[in-house]
Amino acid sequence: MVTLREYLDRTSASEDLKDLVVLIADQAAPIRAAFITNQAYVGTENTSGEEQAAMDVWADRHLTRVIGESGLVAELASEEQEEVNRFPHARGSLGVVMDPLDGSSLVKVNLAVGTIVGVFDGPVLQPGERLKAAFYLLYGPMTTLTLTVGEGVQIFAQDESGEYLLLKESVQMPEGKLYGSGGAKPSWPDNHRDFICGLEDGGGKLRYSGAFVADFHQILTYGGVYCYPCMPGKEGKLRLLFEANPMGFIAQDAGGTCTDGERLLLEVQPERIHQKVPIYIGSRSVICRLTDVCR
Repeated sequence: MVTLREYLDRTSASEDLKDLVVLIADQAAPIRAAFITNQAYVGTENTSGEEQAAMDVWADRHLTRVIGESGLVAELASEEQEEVNRFPHARGSLGVVMDPLDGSSLVKVNLAVGTIVGVFDGPVLQPGERLKAAFYLLYGPMTTLTLTVGEGVQIFAQDESGEYLLLKESVQMPEGKLYGSGGAKPSWPDNHRDFICGLEDGGGKLRYSGAFVADFHQILTYGGVYCYPCMPGKEGKLRLLFEANPMGFIAQDAGGTCTDGERLLLEVQPERIHQKVPIYIGSRSVICRLTDVCR
């Protein structure tokens, strides 16, 4: 079977980018090992005012240290940190955006969680369409790595030795009927409520775990849509840099799309590190029922 490194060596990705993908992928084992001793909340809040789980803090500190010491990355922005980390002695210009542990509240109940990463060549405040790579680690029954370097979406699974082996090649998102929607249902905007009702009338099946990375993986596999509408008085729930853009980049390369209901999110110029957005991500035909911006 093809290993992660063998696959990367067949692509046009830079050597630094290849090394970075492998380096971060190798952190799955220490992250998983830390789950058992980091079950609680720590009494602190992240930059969005959300209570931090111990695993949020542990994964953020671990990945920041490993990435910073690698010399591969000039800038690093994390969902768990207010400011951008800059590494002046880096040998290259790569910029990383990451959600160190998406769905961390589910660790305590042993449901799937993940790590989301996007890589730019240059500063991190760029539109998602300029990403050089996007990938996520999913810690479920298997540890999987879903990756694009702009040359198709590949899924790797980690074996007992820690090696990543190609599991699914050139993944294309089907036009399925799964859906998951966040936000309190009584507060949904009318157009969103109508959209969901239409999906249900057409046989749509609800799948929603509370971990974006796990819910998106189902959509990538079976087709449909994950969404979190703009709720009253809020700009959105998910972060443009850390969640929407990397996953949107993967969705697009798999034949899907990602919008905020009015515009393609990959085209949006971020105004600030922790900018939030509504999101509709998944099968193109499903999302086009809500918006005409799909292209």
